[in-house]
Amino acid sequence: MSSTAFVPSPSVRRLAAPAPGWTKTTDVVVVGSGVAGLTTALRVREAGLRVLVVTKAMLDDGSTRWAQGGIAAALGDGDTPEQHLSDTLVAGAGLCDEDAVRMLVTEGPGAVRRLIATGAAFDRDDEGEILLTREGGHHRRRIAHAGGDATGAEISRALVEAVRTDDDLELIEHALVLDLLTDAKGRTAGLTLHVMGEGQRDGVGAVHARAVVLATGGLGQVFSATTNPAVSTGDGVALALRAGAEVADLEFVQFHPTVLWLGPDAEGQQPLISEAVRGEGAHLVDADGVRFMVGQHELAELAPRDIVAKGIMRRMHETGAEHMFLDGRHFGAQMWEERFPTILASCRSHGIDPVTELIPVAPAAHYASGGVRTDLRGHTSVSGLYACGEAACTGVHGANRLASNSLLEGLVFAERIAADIIERDRLGKLAPRHEDTTRPVEVVPLLAAESRAEIQRVMTRGVGVLRSADSMAAAVEGLAALAEPDADPDKSEFPQVETWEATNLHLVASALSAAALLREETRGCHWREDFPDRDDVNWQRHLTTTLVAGRLHVG
Repeated sequence: MSSTAFVPSPSVRRLAAPAPGWTKTTDVVVVGSGVAGLTTALRVREAGLRVLVVTKAMLDDGSTRWAQGGIAAALGDGDTPEQHLSDTLVAGAGLCDEDAVRMLVTEGPGAVRRLIATGAAFDRDDEGEILLTREGGHHRRRIAHAGGDATGAEISRALVEAVRTDDDLELIEHALVLDLLTDAKGRTAGLTLHVMGEGQRDGVGAVHARAVVLATGGLGQVFSATTNPAVSTGDGVALALRAGAEVADLEFVQFHPTVLWLGPDAEGQQPLISEAVRGEGAHLVDADGVRFMVGQHELAELAPRDIVAKGIMRRMHETGAEHMFLDGRHFGAQMWEERFPTILASCRSHGIDPVTELIPVAPAAHYASGGVRTDLRGHTSVSGLYACGEAACTGVHGANRLASNSLLEGLVFAERIAADIIERDRLGKLAPRHEDTTRPVEVVPLLAAESRAEIQRVMTRGVGVLRSADSMAAAVEGLAALAEPDADPDKSEFPQVETWEATNLHLVASALSAAALLREETRGCHWREDFPDRDDVNWQRHLTTTLVAGRLHVG
């Protein structure tokens, strides 16, 4: 976190939107309904505070339910938090905050047990012990899973059920968060949002709150092909930037190595082939059956994700192929049906039978290691604004996330945020605040809904798996052209979900591109063909981005 005091801008920067037509008052508003958001809400509610959960679609439609592999924690015999710490630091390529990682791996096992107490059921052996598997970058079996390859769905089910059975926990579904409300000192006072529904809470409204928690998930939709759901448009990061908060490490977007290849023109959310498939012994091969990862890393196919993604891309370039293959034919039908039923069904729905056929795979945008910068209690640089889960940059992941640390990070930091809010309330530091209406509002013009597809194409071409100064400069230029105001004021875009999302995507894409262009090295999942080596002398540091007077500042 920045050591300098936050100084509010003389003006407020917000998306073009109608004035709020309704208001709501609560203690804490949590934006997002994945493992991070719902855990925060449940723990805060346990202390008796009023909580409102806002989610963009249905309660269980976030990224958590798509997580296949599992949740990493030192739960097995012979495993220790120190070993988990070591694997995480190696994957993070020199940019992890060791204090944050140590906290994660130390508090992780207890947090997982509390998740189980909430109702999550993990796969167990005949003696009732939790089954553990391996994934890339892990030297131990420490990945707990549920339903074979449906861990996220089970975690989501348990948390959603707990939320729905709490009659005092308020929920607004189908709501897009717009902007932060602040008081005269720049402290959080709530937020504005748009509800896509009918009745009393229809359209734009305002929620006045003593704390706001951003758990809005990822930003994968800035790329044409991603494992992220359609709702992952970086709304939390965009809101934080407009509110003056710091974001960090946006250039480190993890491209999952093994995403089901559906053709060169496939766009939108793509089916994931979990790393756990390789953890159970599947091999990566080229069209000639050569295991090309052998010899590239001591763990071969189970190397950290950035190394595997690069290995696949290199082999594709060498052979002129559009994809590689994953070979799990030796598993047999029973193992596929019992251990990976979701993946098996997904592959078969696309005409591929992993029991008897090779699975075509290629890297696709998967996880944002960066996000809204926080400290170990989830505080952002704006007082009263918290962030956790994929929307946050806690320092845990560094330049490349270790497999299955994401669910754990969301869980652990959600509990820490809840504890901090409860403690601050006890000490009287969550005093009610009121929105400052004296500062002028700078209205952010909205991009056309059609801009979304062009943003994705620009980012995929220029800031994808393999980057260069030329490719990224072209992306920056292309994004700037999309932002040029229309000469005809009558053609200004009408505020609606699609235009707000496109505008958020554009801001996040611009910030990501600026950071990636500035970092002149290859580190973790940031891979530059013009700077192929890691440079610790100049670049073993974080890049922080802020939005000041409508201009992005990276350094």
